Amino acid sequence: MSAALHLAKPDDLDKVLTLVAAFHEEMQITSSEDSRRAAIEPLLNGIPYGAVYLAGPTRAPIGYIVVTFSWSVEFGGMDASIDELYIRPPVRKRGIATEVLIALPKTLSEAGITALHLEVDREDKDTQRLYARTRFQAHDRYMRMTKDL
Repeated sequence: MSAALHLAKPDDLDKVLTLVAAFHEEMQITSSEDSRRAAIEPLLNGIPYGAVYLAGPTRAPIGYIVVTFSWSVEFGGMDASIDELYIRPPVRKRGIATEVLIALPKTLSEAGITALHLEVDREDKDTQRLYARTRFQAHDRYMRMTKDL
């Protein structure tokens, strides 16, 4: 099974929302259908702050990845963060997430993105190993902090 990435388009909204709902349920992220739609729809309609890529066949995607963009003086320009990455449970442990995490940086680099960031739960050692295998590095010096607005 291929983890080919396809930029999601407005016609993919229902497919993406189904995957996002499954991810949020699995990760116990509290979100409503309306809030998920409000977050995803602008990305599919070309808002320049991020993008959604579907993994696998376009008719029946096996996962998705959401990338958001920002500007970084430290990294010398436009950088990106992986906001969400989800692979359907029945196809996990087949190297699909690894394939996605190798392909995506190449695509973003070609578009001028200078760095790609992500967050991982400090207790989730399996996911940390996945990210390390795909050359993401932990930064002991940095801790992400958030203020809800």
